[in-house]
Order: sequence, then C-alpha cells, then structure tokens
Amino acid sequence: MSLYDVIFYLFALVTLVSAFMVVTTKNIVHAAFYLLFTFFGVAGIYALLGADFIAVVQLMVYVGGILVLILFGVMLTNKITNVQIRSGSTNLVAAAVVIGIFAGALLTMMLNTRWLVNPGKTLITTIPQIGSLLVKQYVLIFELLGILLLIALVGAASIARKEEREK
Repeated sequence: MSLYDVIFYLFALVTLVSAFMVVTTKNIVHAAFYLLFTFFGVAGIYALLGADFIAVVQLMVYVGGILVLILFGVMLTNKITNVQIRSGSTNLVAAAVVIGIFAGALLTMMLNTRWLVNPGKTLITTIPQIGSLLVKQYVLIFELLGILLLIALVGAASIARKEEREK
C-alpha cells in the first residue's frame, strides 16, 4: 500500500464519517460544521484524482460560499428567535443501510477494477485547458451565465428591498 492509497483512504474516511454525522446529528450547527469536513474530504479526493480545477471550485463554491452562508443563516436565525434549532429526524437504521450499500458497492468496485490514476505518474494540471476552452470555445455561454447571475443578484436585492420597505 503506497502513500497515495493511505491519503485516499484518509480522505474517504473523513468524508464518510463526517457525512454520516451530518445525517445523524440533531444539532443543526454541528451538522453544518460536519458538512464542512465532508466538503473538504470531497475536495481532497478530487485533488488526488487529478481534477485540480474541480477541487478548487469545490473549496471556493461549497466551503467558501454555500457553507458560510448556511452557518450565518443558522446562527443569525438562532439568535433572532431564541429557539433551539434541532432537527427531530434521526433514522440510524436507514442511514446504516445506505452506508452499508454504498460501502459494499465501493468495495466491489475497488476489488474488481483497476484505479485510473497512477500515483507514480506526474499529474498534469487541467486549469490551463479549462481556461482556454472558457475564453475561446465557450465564451458566449460563459458570458451569458455571468449575465444570468447578475440578473439573479439584482432580482434578489430588489425583492429584499421591497420586503424591507413594506415593513
């Protein structure tokens, strides 16, 4: 077993354990912090597989944006209402069955197939190729998505201001 395998199994263990804790914990703030470790584990697995761009996007979008937004929302909501925020649904049997099925499928795949990434081989970064495609071949789609996001941001701000004026 090489160092690459050990690091992969470490990331897989962190991801699976923290994802299990997200589903089974009753405290929403703790679940959000476990989700942070799940996102970091997934980003680590992406990096090990040679998908460096997706790993960075995983960190920037999910960890840097969505998870921080969830944490602020949960924390601010908890302080405004002074109500203990807890999820009442914990189904350990269903979670154990799903994890067992996933672990069995993963183990079967690992035993019957060869890994696609060779740990001894130097991995080539994919960022220049993706950047070149975005600027040359997919520039229209890239710009349209930017305009769509700007419209969504302006719409959300106008809806929030309208609700603020009505109060």
